[in-house]
Amino acid sequence: MIFITDRLAIPVEELTFTASRSSGPGGQNVNKLSTRVTLLFHVLRSPSLTEDQKQRILTKLKGRVSKDGVLRVSCQKGRSQAANRDGAVERFAELLRQALTRRPPRKRTAIPASARERRLEGKKRRGRVKAARTGKASQDD
Repeated sequence: MIFITDRLAIPVEELTFTASRSSGPGGQNVNKLSTRVTLLFHVLRSPSLTEDQKQRILTKLKGRVSKDGVLRVSCQKGRSQAANRDGAVERFAELLRQALTRRPPRKRTAIPASARERRLEGKKRRGRVKAARTGKASQDD
């Protein structure tokens, strides 16, 4: 089981792992062994997710999810397939955690009167500087 949140865990059986040759560190190791690991997770077919969770994942991770609804996470940082598999699982869990986290709604606040006054005073000062360049005196004072 991969624990995403305290309420959500995804069984490893829902994940598919593929290995391919990596371009990462390792010298001749890179040329001989398939150490890059790609994790595939079919979001739409997952029985572990609710419909709302599926939609949130598809919306927030749309750049990583294919048209078929397959989320793809690759890892090639390590020199071994096992290390890259662990890295892909960690990244997968973190991506889902971020996608499923609800951001609190923004509370609108009023602009403080002092900030508004500072802004207007800055605009007047700038106008006086420009007027002084042309030889005209500012008459708004």
